[in-house]
Amino acid sequence: MQFNQLLVPRFLLLAFFVMGCRPEDKLIFHPSAEIIHTPGQVGLEFQDLFFTTADGVRLNGWFIPHQEARVTLVWFHGNAGNISHRVENIKLLRDKVKVNIFIFDYRGYGRSEGSVSEAGTYQDGVAALQFVRKQLGIEAQNLILFGRSLGAAIATEMASRFDSRGLILESPFVSIREMAKSVFPLMPIGPLLQTRYDNLEKIVKIKVPLLVLHGDRDEVIPYEHGKRVFAAATGPKDFYAIHGAGHNDTYIVGGDAYFQRLRSFIETVTASQP
Repeated sequence: MQFNQLLVPRFLLLAFFVMGCRPEDKLIFHPSAEIIHTPGQVGLEFQDLFFTTADGVRLNGWFIPHQEARVTLVWFHGNAGNISHRVENIKLLRDKVKVNIFIFDYRGYGRSEGSVSEAGTYQDGVAALQFVRKQLGIEAQNLILFGRSLGAAIATEMASRFDSRGLILESPFVSIREMAKSVFPLMPIGPLLQTRYDNLEKIVKIKVPLLVLHGDRDEVIPYEHGKRVFAAATGPKDFYAIHGAGHNDTYIVGGDAYFQRLRSFIETVTASQP
C-alpha cells in the first residue's frame, strides 16, 4: 500500500478538504489499467475470468490451479497496480505453498470496470467470493482469505460476512485514520476522511484461525499497526515477523521460511478436514 504524499502537496490537500473535495481517493488508491504480465508467461496454467457485481460492475480475475492443492487462496491485493504486478509472487506462492489461487482486480484496476471506493471494494469482494463458490464450485471449508496491505482490510470485511477455513493478513494497518497520522503527523486530517477501512474495529468479529505477517522494516505501514491488529483479534491466532522486510519485498526477504510459514498455517487449519 503506497500512501504517496507527493501526489498531493499538503497545502492543496488542506484546501481540498476545506472545499469539501475528496483528495483521499488519490492518496489511497493507485490503480493501473495496463496488464503487463500474465501467469501464462511464467509457465502457469490459468483461467482468465470475468464476473459481475451486484451493482453491475464487470470485474476481471485469474484462477491458477495446483494439482496438489487442498485449498483455494482468495487473494485481495494492495492499493497499487493490478493483478499483473503480482505474477512473480503468484508463481512462488502457488509452487511453494501448493494452493489454488484466485486473484482479482477491484473496480477501476486492470481490466475491471468502474471507479474504486471503499464501498465498491466491499461489493467487489462479495462478488468475487460468490463467484468462487458458485461458478468455481469451491466450498467454504476449502477457502482461505488472503489480504495484503489495503487488501487486508477487504479480506477482513469478507471474513466477517463469509465462512472460510482461515484468514491471512499481511502488512495490515489499523485504519485509514491511523495511517493518516503516520503519513501526515502535523495535519489532523483523520476526522475529515470519509474512507475508513477500520481493521481494528472488524478484527474482533473474526472467529476463524488468523495469521498476521508483517515486515519489521515496513516503510509504508508501521510494523506496530500489524501488532495492534493481531492483539485485537479474539479467535485462534498467530503472528509472524518477517525480519528485515519492508512493505513490498516480504516474500523476497522472507524467502523459503516465509512460504513455509504460510504453508504450515494452511496445513494446521485444514488438518481436521476430511
